[in-house]
Amino acid sequence: MRKKLEGNGLWESSRMMLPEHKTAINDHSESLKRRQRIELDEQEWEHVSRVVSESLLRRQPIAVRLFHPVELLTVIGIVDRVDELKCRFMVDGEWFPIGDIEGAALEKQ
Repeated sequence: MRKKLEGNGLWESSRMMLPEHKTAINDHSESLKRRQRIELDEQEWEHVSRVVSESLLRRQPIAVRLFHPVELLTVIGIVDRVDELKCRFMVDGEWFPIGDIEGAALEKQ
């Protein structure tokens, strides 16, 4: 006795996915997770500048939100140096680009 295929017929009986299709689906789902860069206005940049300066001068820890296309990235520590020429700042011995800053706040001690 033959079983009659319903719906998609041949495709219904074959549950195979080509590697190219799987790669395309994974790439598409990754692209949906990507974050867009946030542009800070002048008032927000003033706040960030004030917080970074206070951390540098008073040795207070801060939390800086940085742009990353896939994940939420926060740097917590004390600002050691600011290099305005190369547009970067150093926290705990590691350099970060100033242009990637999305927000900053002083940490509670």
